[in-house]
Amino acid sequence: MDEQNKETSPHEGHRSRIKKRFRDGGLDGFLDHEVLELLLTYVIHRRDTKPIAWALMKKYGSLSAVLDKNTDELCEVPGMGPEAALFLTFQRALIRRYFLDNMKGKNALKSPEDVVQYCRASLEGEKYENFEVIYLTTKNTVINSEKISIGTIDRASVSPRRIVENALKSRAAGLIFVHNHPSGSPNPSKDDIHLTDELGKAARTLGLTVHDHIIVGKSSYYSFRANGLIKPQEEK
Repeated sequence: MDEQNKETSPHEGHRSRIKKRFRDGGLDGFLDHEVLELLLTYVIHRRDTKPIAWALMKKYGSLSAVLDKNTDELCEVPGMGPEAALFLTFQRALIRRYFLDNMKGKNALKSPEDVVQYCRASLEGEKYENFEVIYLTTKNTVINSEKISIGTIDRASVSPRRIVENALKSRAAGLIFVHNHPSGSPNPSKDDIHLTDELGKAARTLGLTVHDHIIVGKSSYYSFRANGLIKPQEEK
């Protein structure tokens, strides 16, 4: 049914005003619940989305926390149905894709801020540990990224053989490892350091260079390269 034939919503005036605010000035001046309210107008029709946005904020505390939730968790909030929940989880996936696309083709070692932005967009707020690999060309430009493991990160779940095989399929010359700490602190554990050494040895046997391992915590991150645990390529 096209827009002209839709039943007029009693909330259409408010919807139009909030959309005009965004059209005229972007999200500057929007509160978190207003951002959610605006998003939900595109998937929840003929109902006031403000109470639903407030309920989401009350239950989960922040906009980022809402977007980190899965569809089942979002559906626990009154007024949220499967389609609305799917629409919100799509926003997080879209943000991740945006930062990956922005990072591709750039020299990852000369644009570390782009890499960190992508890593945080991809993994910050995840409930479980995820291990991801960013593949680089011989000129250190980004080819792609791939999630290798979801769950406990250890030698058994993160296979050096699989990483090396996938790197060769991608025609990569360099690698950046990324994983998250759901506990919040990004500082590496002894197991993280040991695993990184193991993966580095496996990569070097086939001429691949491990440039960094970035651990994403809550609103912070840890870089093995920046902290001297992985030496820059030119120093090896």
